[in-house]
This record gives sequence, C-alpha cells and structure tokens, in this order.
Amino acid sequence: MRYLPGEPQQLPGNRTSLAGYEARHFRFEVKERVATLTLDRPERKNPLTFDSYAELRDLFRELSYADDIKAIVIAGAGENFCSGGDVHDIIGPLTRLDMPGLLAFTRMTGDLVKAMRACPQPIVAAIDGICAGAGAILALASDIRMGTARSKTAFLFTRVGLAGCDMGACAILPRIIGQGRASELLYSGRAMGGEEAERWGFFNRLVAPESLLAEAQQFAGQLAHGPTFAHGMTKKMLHQEWNMGVDEAIEAEAQAQAICMATNDFHRAYHAFVAKQKPEFEGD
Repeated sequence: MRYLPGEPQQLPGNRTSLAGYEARHFRFEVKERVATLTLDRPERKNPLTFDSYAELRDLFRELSYADDIKAIVIAGAGENFCSGGDVHDIIGPLTRLDMPGLLAFTRMTGDLVKAMRACPQPIVAAIDGICAGAGAILALASDIRMGTARSKTAFLFTRVGLAGCDMGACAILPRIIGQGRASELLYSGRAMGGEEAERWGFFNRLVAPESLLAEAQQFAGQLAHGPTFAHGMTKKMLHQEWNMGVDEAIEAEAQAQAICMATNDFHRAYHAFVAKQKPEFEGD
C-alpha cells in the first residue's frame, strides 16, 4: 500500500486509514467517508491489466480494516465503465502461459470478487457505456448498480471460447436476475441494454449519464452516514445466507441482530426516536 506523507497507516485495534492511499493503476479519492474508485484508461474504455487486477484485489482486502471509509463507488472514466481484460496486456499473454500460470491468474481474478464481497462497505457501481467481461463481473460483485439507458453489459466470455463461469458469474448472476435470464446471457455473450438491465433487476435504477456519478456518490454518502456497522452486518448476512437453509439463516440472523442491538448506534436511534430527532450514527 502507498500512502501520502504524514497519513496514519495503522490505528489501534487492527484498523487502517486509507484516506491517503495513492493508487497506481486507477484513481482513488475519499470524500466524507466515501471512496470513489475510477478506472481511468478512457482511450481504451478502461480495461483491466494484470497490475490493476492485483491492486484492486489488495485494496479491497485492505478496505476490510479501513475505519475511515464507509461506502465505495466504482466508476469508469469517460463514457464507459470497463471493457474487461485488456486484449494486449492480458489476453495475448494468457495464450502463452502454461496450466499452472493460467490457474494462478484465474484464482487471482476470483480473489478480487471474494475481496469485494468480504469488505464490509457497501459498493455502488456507476455503470455507463461499455460494461463487458471482467467489467461486468466488477458490476456484478457490487452491492448496488446504477446504470444508464445507453449502457451495454455483456458477459462475453463464450465469445472468446471461454466458459461463462468466470469469477463467480454462474453463482451470483442467477441470484440477481434469475436462472433462465442468466443462462441466456452467459451462453450467448450478448449485450444487455440499460433498460433491459433495469427491467431484469440487474440495475437498481437508471440515471441520466451526466448525473450518474453524482447520484451514485450521493447514495453512497447516505449509506456512509447511516448505521455502518449494521450495513456491514447486512452485507455479510446477504452473502453468507446463499449457502444456508431457512432455519439456519433465521438462527444466523438472530445472532447478527443481537450483536447489532449491543451497538451504540442502536441506542442512539432509540433515544433520537424518543426525542423526535434524527439519529446521528457513528458506526459503533
């Protein structure tokens, strides 16, 4: 990790400050507890490289310990979100790797999704233009997706002779849009338009391109000033309960809710309600 001079790196209690983090392969800015991560190669529609994959994975792992960032926005520079793995920087070299090297790469890309799902901060994806391949997976791994009518989302792995089961797509996409719709997209590799994506539930809402980033940041800001400990618990339970039966899930939620009831935020909310005031949450 790289930090600005004078920024605290490690705080008591195994907590990390990332407000001063200097990204090497994308833009990273923090304002009012919201981190905005911008893929910044607009001339190539913001593709990923080996280096950006690895830095994203490491950053999202570190975000699990960042107590100064409460929500995250992912966006692309220009008029596109992300075109996926760079053809020259990734696809070409992959054709020359042996099996151990290929497996190391696919495990590394999967680790990025694991890190995104494991970090407690809600992730809001602001999706305009092209959102393809690994870019579509970044959107898929986010918690909230805001898109534009002109956006085109494509899980195009089969178009290059690969299976549609990349980076968790076969596990996550059916849970968002349904098995049949996910099957169509993963088999065909076709692009899903913005209005279709909203209708199918992939996008939470459609936004005008010129206001997309601002609305994503505003929504992330609302989350960042809410009961952030409870948000982290909600994200964890949404993820864990995929692999639980109903009875097991109810017990897990009972434990999670009891933990949240012991937080100061829960008590703040009660006292604010009694006083007919708006609670000021602090995330503890």
